[in-house]
Amino acid sequence: MMSINIFDLVKDFIDSLSSEKGYSDHTCRAYQNDLREFSRFLNEKFDSVQPDAVDPLIIREYLGYLYGKNKKVTIARKLSAVRSFFRYLVKRGLISDNPADLILTPKQEKHIPEYLSVDGMFHLLDQIKTDTVLDFRNRAIFETIYSSGIRVSEASGVNVSSVDFKTGLIRVLGKGRKERLVPVGEKALNSIRAYRKRLLEETGDSGDPSLFENDAPLFLNKNKGRLSTRSIARILDKIARACGIPTPVSPHVLRHSFATHMLDAGADLKVIQEILGHKSLSTTQKYTHVSINRLMETYDKAHPRK
Repeated sequence: MMSINIFDLVKDFIDSLSSEKGYSDHTCRAYQNDLREFSRFLNEKFDSVQPDAVDPLIIREYLGYLYGKNKKVTIARKLSAVRSFFRYLVKRGLISDNPADLILTPKQEKHIPEYLSVDGMFHLLDQIKTDTVLDFRNRAIFETIYSSGIRVSEASGVNVSSVDFKTGLIRVLGKGRKERLVPVGEKALNSIRAYRKRLLEETGDSGDPSLFENDAPLFLNKNKGRLSTRSIARILDKIARACGIPTPVSPHVLRHSFATHMLDAGADLKVIQEILGHKSLSTTQKYTHVSINRLMETYDKAHPRK
């Protein structure tokens, strides 16, 4: 096999994730960072190692290099990136076998998602001010995320035409650029209406009409551009701190709260899976652990003869 720079192969692989699989920029960057670390390990440890010379022993040595410096969940993610990379090389005919297929993923502790109670969630949303157009926007964003369970990236990507007020559905673009329709409650819809009305009042006749076109972003930043995921997370953190919530609150906590509250109210797990856009039901099943823990706490407190 002729000499091939493994860094070039990594670049080709990342490009394929974006163009062929529709992975987001954030996901592609994560793969790129993990594989660059792996490439550096190979170059520093073995000078120049060709892809077909990488065997399971080298992969295990890399995992040993990672242990002690990374959590198990991080090591598992890095191994997954390496495994996907070599799978890509097999498909391209550059190597015959995937050396990472024989390596077991480190066993991880089951992670129970963080969430807010119903009262805590209501308190957070009700504390959002409605003095300015940005306040109206903030309430609309977080009412929408909690009402529908959509990801922060999906909320950022929502356009004006994505919301159907008649049917109570919102169209979002999920992972892998897969589109799905998600139900959204009346409180969230009313918050969106109030925000867009206030925005229209502030822009007036002299405003930019493109802000209200179908393909315009629904949630705007102060410069009238699309609000980024980082900005949404930063705004939520500031609101939660002002509410006196002791633990960090991210948009993902709102999504977890949505799923947990739906499950507690008797919603079917498969329905929740579809709403959340989970590819596997096992991903959704982690919310059952939350409900079971709460059930056992209630049982221990209430049952007279346990």
